[in-house]
Amino acid sequence: MATQNQLFDGHTEFIATRGVKEYRATIPVWVNAEDVVLEIGCEWGTTTTLIAPYCKKVVGTDISLKCIARARERHPDLHFEVLDGFDVRAALELDEPFSKIYIDMSGMSGYNSLLDTIALLTSYATVLRPKAIIVKSSSLKRFAGRCHPWRPPRKEPETLPNAALTGN
Repeated sequence: MATQNQLFDGHTEFIATRGVKEYRATIPVWVNAEDVVLEIGCEWGTTTTLIAPYCKKVVGTDISLKCIARARERHPDLHFEVLDGFDVRAALELDEPFSKIYIDMSGMSGYNSLLDTIALLTSYATVLRPKAIIVKSSSLKRFAGRCHPWRPPRKEPETLPNAALTGN
């Protein structure tokens, strides 16, 4: 079993957004000219087209063959693939050095799906190791907004007992 340090080495940042407006507003902030971006859940490719001018390459994916056919028809200059977003191995087989991943989890917005969303994000972070994953999930954003990492109060060394200072 992997330890916490093996899974979360601080390499990937997670950005939770709520709604399509917030999701798309992240593009000029998080995507840059050197990025290779994977978009999961692209549907007809609208967000993919918004990402494209900001990066080196973008690959839009969706589980629906009909959606991908329509995206290819509407945006023949962009790269689209049929992909089940839960199949991380298939994303790996696209053989691209993805530095950013956009995931539209709107179909899994309920609180009950939160653990599945976290597991999916962890899988992508562990396998593809992007710099950032931007996810559209209102339940994740709501949960993350209520989380605060614990940081014990900092004490000055001179106020600690001698044993604490020497490690004895």
